[in-house]
Amino acid sequence: MTRTYHLHLPPDYDADAPPLPLVINLHGLASNAAQQEGFSGMSEKADEAGFIVAHPQGRGAPARWNMAPETGPDGEAQNPDVVFIRALVAHLQETLNIDPARIYVTGMSNGGGMANRLGCDMADVFAAIAPVAGAYALADQCAPARPVPVIAFHGADDPIVPYDGVDRLTFSPGLSLPPVPAWAADWAARNGCAETPAVAVTPYAEGDVTVETWDECDTGAEVTLYTIDGLGHVWPGGAEIPLLGETGPIRATDLIWAFFEAHPMPEAE
Repeated sequence: MTRTYHLHLPPDYDADAPPLPLVINLHGLASNAAQQEGFSGMSEKADEAGFIVAHPQGRGAPARWNMAPETGPDGEAQNPDVVFIRALVAHLQETLNIDPARIYVTGMSNGGGMANRLGCDMADVFAAIAPVAGAYALADQCAPARPVPVIAFHGADDPIVPYDGVDRLTFSPGLSLPPVPAWAADWAARNGCAETPAVAVTPYAEGDVTVETWDECDTGAEVTLYTIDGLGHVWPGGAEIPLLGETGPIRATDLIWAFFEAHPMPEAE
């Protein structure tokens, strides 16, 4: 199968200058690479901050990402999307001037779930992950090779990927989604963070934003969860998605990039 992606280079990209960070930005179920670029505003941020961003295209109709582990119990490869993303990152590293210590992944909805999967299975490649409105199917099957910094965003009123989780998915009855706070706490436990997060609440006219941060983590791999009251299934601060409402009082893209900048791949001991 031929796989495709949309590549965005900042205007001052120079193959002979110091290498730039790379962000992989994944679309949601039934969306596409172009829509994800528009919803998130990640290319505009790349121009402002000076990084490369690739928007890969999922498979199928509707397009989606496979959130299963990279390999099965027998060690055989079982997730072609992880194979694709590995190949994509390797290809971009071969053809562009990329800093291997600053490669990151983010995504929306099903793409947020895929970002979670890549954090679990490609901790050797991705320095940090940033799921937005993520659907974390099979999240319990996660064994990263090292602690992975995580920043995540979720609307408390998300009607598509409920904040409190789903026991049984209608389109795949064998799968469930964990409550988002439990998912974040599991990452904090894997990263060796403090059991209790620091909590900050900021009131806005559109609703409160609660920020929970688990710190004191191994190798500084903190976990931060933004919960936005009144927000639905959208990219906070991004372009509005038809029928899904306003995007709220904060800009996830700015916060994601600040988090990525603060969390390069730790140096090997």
